[in-house]
Amino acid sequence: MSDFLFSEFEETSPAAWKQKIQVDLKGADYNDTLLWKTNEGITVKPFYTKEDKTYQKPIAAKEGFSICQTIIIANEKEENLLLLDALERGATAIQFIAKRKFDPAILLQGADLTALKIYFKLDFLDAAFTAEIEQFSNAKHCYFQIDILGSLAEVGNWFVSLKEDYHQLEKIASSTENSIAVSGDLYQNAGANMVQQLAYTLAHANEYLNHFGAENAHKIHFQFSVAGHYFHEIAKLRAFRLLWEALLKEYGIENMEAHIFVQPSTRNKTIYDYNVNMLRTTSECMSAILGGADTISNIPYDHIYAEKNDFGERIARNQLLILQQESGFQEAQNFAEGSYYIASLSTQMAEKALTIFKQIEQGGGFLKQLKEGHIQRKIKENASKEDAQFRHKELILLGANLYPNKENFMQGNLALDPFVKQRNIKTLFPPIIRKRLSENLEKQRLQQETPQL
Repeated sequence: MSDFLFSEFEETSPAAWKQKIQVDLKGADYNDTLLWKTNEGITVKPFYTKEDKTYQKPIAAKEGFSICQTIIIANEKEENLLLLDALERGATAIQFIAKRKFDPAILLQGADLTALKIYFKLDFLDAAFTAEIEQFSNAKHCYFQIDILGSLAEVGNWFVSLKEDYHQLEKIASSTENSIAVSGDLYQNAGANMVQQLAYTLAHANEYLNHFGAENAHKIHFQFSVAGHYFHEIAKLRAFRLLWEALLKEYGIENMEAHIFVQPSTRNKTIYDYNVNMLRTTSECMSAILGGADTISNIPYDHIYAEKNDFGERIARNQLLILQQESGFQEAQNFAEGSYYIASLSTQMAEKALTIFKQIEQGGGFLKQLKEGHIQRKIKENASKEDAQFRHKELILLGANLYPNKENFMQGNLALDPFVKQRNIKTLFPPIIRKRLSENLEKQRLQQETPQL
């Protein structure tokens, strides 16, 4: 049927399309008028054809995404109620964040753990405790977001020392399944461009592969953040699957998919005109879905300046539920397969990221490059470039540097400090700092606010 329909139309070559466009431009230069370059150095064209798709194998996740609720552990009984409420209201995965040991029996009481994905983001190392947690959950669906290298990169120090941190992680990996996390979200939120995010995340993961060996590759899983460049963020996640597959082949591993946990970025979120953050996170969650994320945890619109509250959490969860249950995104992980544009972006990102990855490996690997400050410097260079674009309104955040609401006052409404905090501690090397684009502008506005009567 499809052959019959399309056989009636003559195929048009890319050269013919370009010639037609040049005629319509009436003398204007094709390259100057219609081509533009991203911060990653990728040239975006006005049209794409099947010649731009260089891979054939589907690269998305096999299943649709899980909706995750993030819960910070302070009181096990209270968090248990939040867990049960979130599951009742549509969540199919839970992320727990803990800074101390807790009682998993109380925390997980009453929850059906047979198919529930649970992510434990632990800000400490304790092999015996992680083994205890896994006893109370389904090991297949239990993920420990423990990343000693990510913590080192963000803090500038080991938990204890290189030797002791790796020793603890070795014990954790030997007794639990999905126990090695790679925090690629750090690079995005610190200002790295998409190609850098891919390259650093891949090099970060390769450092673990070098240490733990190919036999533990299945225990590695990933965290990413997505921002506002809709199609490019879709392509980024898909590009990473290509890169991970290529890297594993070098270790003799095939048919092992990356497990990807995604949250919207905080880098482009604002305290002024904060409701716009809901629009941003909706777009970003769509990118995550179409990019093939396994699990998505949305962030509330007031995440950066307000204490956790039921309204913000419910709206964030409902954004994902609407996309999944009302908008036809329940099994949307393969929707992007038909897009030559996204395929081209994914290929270009992967190729450029692979070049940076090889440079890192030739320079001694991720940890050495981190200790010498090369990765921090490259991220800072791109972050400074984005800052300049933001100041010159080449990079727009609505309500911040474009169409600000002058009647919006935030003094007295900041329950949390939304700005980067100065840390006066000795570190092994300069850490990678998460920072929002609009912070400097917001500080100026706060200083200029007139107290309201």
